[in-house]
Amino acid sequence: MTSNEMTGGEAVARMLKAYEVGPMFGMGGFQLLPFYDAARRLGLDHNLINDERCAVFIADAYAKVSGRVGVCDATLGPGATNLVTGLVEALNAGSPLVVFVGDTHRAHSWKNMTQETRQAEILRPACKELIRIEMIERIPELVRRAFQVATSGRPGPVVVDIPEDICHATHPFEVAEFEVDPAQAAAPSLRCRPAAEDLAKAAELLAAAERPLMLCGGGVHISGATGAVEALAEAINLPVAHTMTGKGAVACSSPLSAGLFGRYDRIANKLIEESDCLLVVGCKLGEIATKRYSVPAAGKRVIHLDNVAEEFGRTFQPTLRLWGDAREGLADLTAALAGRAETIRARQQGHAEEVARRMAEWRRSVDARLTSGERPINMARLLAELNKAMPEDGILVADGGFAAHWGGLLYDTKRAGRGFVPDRGFASIGYGLPGAMGCALAAPGRPVVGLTGDGGFNMVMGELETARRLKLPLTVIVVNNAASGYVKALQHLMYGAGSYQSSDLVEVDYSRVAESLGCRGIRVEDPDKLAEALAAGLSGSEGPTLIDVVVTRDPAQMLPGVDNRTVTVKKGDRVA
Repeated sequence: MTSNEMTGGEAVARMLKAYEVGPMFGMGGFQLLPFYDAARRLGLDHNLINDERCAVFIADAYAKVSGRVGVCDATLGPGATNLVTGLVEALNAGSPLVVFVGDTHRAHSWKNMTQETRQAEILRPACKELIRIEMIERIPELVRRAFQVATSGRPGPVVVDIPEDICHATHPFEVAEFEVDPAQAAAPSLRCRPAAEDLAKAAELLAAAERPLMLCGGGVHISGATGAVEALAEAINLPVAHTMTGKGAVACSSPLSAGLFGRYDRIANKLIEESDCLLVVGCKLGEIATKRYSVPAAGKRVIHLDNVAEEFGRTFQPTLRLWGDAREGLADLTAALAGRAETIRARQQGHAEEVARRMAEWRRSVDARLTSGERPINMARLLAELNKAMPEDGILVADGGFAAHWGGLLYDTKRAGRGFVPDRGFASIGYGLPGAMGCALAAPGRPVVGLTGDGGFNMVMGELETARRLKLPLTVIVVNNAASGYVKALQHLMYGAGSYQSSDLVEVDYSRVAESLGCRGIRVEDPDKLAEALAAGLSGSEGPTLIDVVVTRDPAQMLPGVDNRTVTVKKGDRVA
């Protein structure tokens, strides 16, 4: 066996090389300099970021779309604490990340070192596991541990805390120490199946149901289960509704698609009310998906399939728990029903046709908004134009709040799979641009559009420089309403016209901001110019394009929903 004397930082870099990680981002400091030097020498694709929170957002989106572990790093103190928001997004969303942070030299800790803070204690609740490396010789072992934890169970972010002296020290590592299990470079690295007895019960419940409905959350994408969703749905004519993160469980254009359910819906909430058996797959049934815990109504017959046992019964007591991986559980259910599938499918044909009829009727009922010529531009028209412009393999990234709800309600994926990427793990504002960057890196060649508000873009506009530096061919749409739109709309509903506080922004032409950063900028004030602008953005030019879309300034029209002008609110209601 041969050994090589190397720094701790190089040992980390060699482990990442062994896992064949993709692009990574960070902002260096003295503590991690040996890692940066090794990244250069070993040819890792490491890039400077302008804000560490965006480094995690990029890694999160990269992981969501590729399934592979996203990687980023930060220096100690403010670098580490800037990671918190992105880490919680990944933790709640189930995104596999491994994040490295530098820490103080252990011989000088707690002596007022520059930028020193109790960062491990701050970061611990924001990640799945925090691993502090105390011995240089354990670096390969503990980095392997980080990848193993990040990719198993519900995937999530693992933070590796590296003291300065560990990173700068040297040790004679054996070549064999850098061997890794390639399965742990992506999630899920392990899968489990529900118990056979429970599957048999679930099959009987579905076989006997007259108006069954499948409700899919983001877990179907984490599991790579969309093929299994389609197979079961088509086998027995089982309609499918989805959460925002579950969009793409089946294609939105599928006749079996019931669209979004929960706080905003097309036809799904009524179908849930009428259903006699709900199959919930990879969904935590949180506040948004359940319309503040009112959908489904208490007492509904629910089969809940999830690989995280702690989610069962958290917000709704299911009739039957199926503990296992979504893809494997659905495949087993399909197999259990195979002998009766044709009979069930024929019996359910009318139910399936009724869902398609209602969806077609809904589309007709909202057509006036989807084709609106209003100026400023109606959000429904913007989403309708996006639906027409985006190719089948396109990816829409939706920023937290306003953009995600509008996109979740009105954007249509044209095939099953992760074609809609909202940051609904934490619903943080500012995800649209860095999320689009992560998607573009994860899926080169696929058109990527990031949808963000002006408030969200203001937080991260410096990353346009990063996107330009990397020559990423993405499009960012800034929904420009000169306000923190969601907050202003809620203030309008709760307190009346004119009752606005700290929710207005100054008028900014963001196309000129983009141009000043060396990117292509397009401003759109006429809805009839949207198609041309989107075509330009999706043309595949080198580098990012920003489209500044001037939408309504009327807070009565800002809430997501095609018929938002009819929204009424009683004191104490949360309507959005």
